[in-house]
Amino acid sequence: MPIQITMPALSPTMEEGNLAKWLVKEGDKVEPGDVIAEIETDKATMEVEAVDEGTVARIVVPAGTEAVKVNALIAILAGEGEDVADAAKGDLGGNSGGSKVPAPQPDAKPEESKPAEKPAAAPAPAASASANTGDRTFSSPLARRIAKDAGIDLSAVKGSGPKGRVVKADVEAAVAGGGAKAAPAGAPAAAPKPMSDDAVLKLFEEGSYELVPHDNMRKTIARRLVEAKSTIPHFYLTLDCEIDALLALRKQLNDAAPVIDDKPAYKLSVNDLVIKAMALALRDVPAANASWTDANMVMHKHSDVGVAVSIPGGLITPIVRRAEEKTLSVISNEMKDLAGRARNRKLKPEEYQGGTTAVSNLGMFGIKDFSAVINPPHATILAVGAGEERAVVKGGEIKVANVMSVTLSTDHRAVDGALGAELLAAFKSYIEKPMAMLV
Repeated sequence: MPIQITMPALSPTMEEGNLAKWLVKEGDKVEPGDVIAEIETDKATMEVEAVDEGTVARIVVPAGTEAVKVNALIAILAGEGEDVADAAKGDLGGNSGGSKVPAPQPDAKPEESKPAEKPAAAPAPAASASANTGDRTFSSPLARRIAKDAGIDLSAVKGSGPKGRVVKADVEAAVAGGGAKAAPAGAPAAAPKPMSDDAVLKLFEEGSYELVPHDNMRKTIARRLVEAKSTIPHFYLTLDCEIDALLALRKQLNDAAPVIDDKPAYKLSVNDLVIKAMALALRDVPAANASWTDANMVMHKHSDVGVAVSIPGGLITPIVRRAEEKTLSVISNEMKDLAGRARNRKLKPEEYQGGTTAVSNLGMFGIKDFSAVINPPHATILAVGAGEERAVVKGGEIKVANVMSVTLSTDHRAVDGALGAELLAAFKSYIEKPMAMLV
């Protein structure tokens, strides 16, 4: 019996990916563990290994295909002793591959497995199925009935059926997750949708622009930013840190670095010390090392610090795990490795997913201060500005000191103002008395 190879879910949140390259061709024999393809997710390029032994009978989704859904059929293997030509003719359910292949519905009833109905011509606005948006949501009759009984807004349910059709399993998942509830009578209207592409383009003279399609990374960043700003009540705290002692200690440590193979064993940056200071501050103020869920406050036992890294087309936040336990030299070398692989999109999902807080540093660009957007499920993120010489008052006299402004964004549900201030004070203490980070 032919063996189906489907688009794998390379992370818990992955919904689709780009099939960048096939490393095998039809007729090749493969064994478990052989690398057969490269998949591009929104953050990285991952290798896909064969799970079964067999001969590649048919490549269903060609290399370069974008937006291939998880669980979509991408290739067929002929098993041991099976005729390759016969396996290649295997029934694909009428699908031609690529992103058009729907994810399997294990509990689907016959009603759900029928081919999608051909959409009727778009109705006049007055007869639209969705009075609020003017968009029509295609769904099965059974899905509509269940949604009506459960008070589910079908327009907010993502369909997994052919051509995005909403089927029974989608509605049941929405009911189980407690989401997509229809607004009760008299409730405030939902926030308006962003302007459509056509509406935006009409504002500009034809020929005065060019269109650059969004890649998966930019789509994901946009989706998560909207999620963060629409669901997390941000609260901001800013203070200034004098960094003369920190700069002096950094120089001493770098000068003392042992030389291995004609290269220093480490070279500390200010950001490395910021990561360590934030990790120790969270250790000292454990109530702030939390994540909010509707049912629980998730209290973290370690400081896993994400660090925003700019890469072509967007950014990614690799994580220094248990940063409170690591030396400055280990943090520095780990960050260099993570940042380098991030720019080449070679990070593994576990290296950038999760974490308990994050640091975003724009000081190297001369930015004095800014506010960063919290990255769920974090409850905090620290925005770090440039260190600069400023006039400060000490003992009634005006003196010059190197000062760095930092702004802590907090999820007010988990970290209120007083707790955030306590965390920021602990961070400031480590920055201004950096020797404490060495003991």
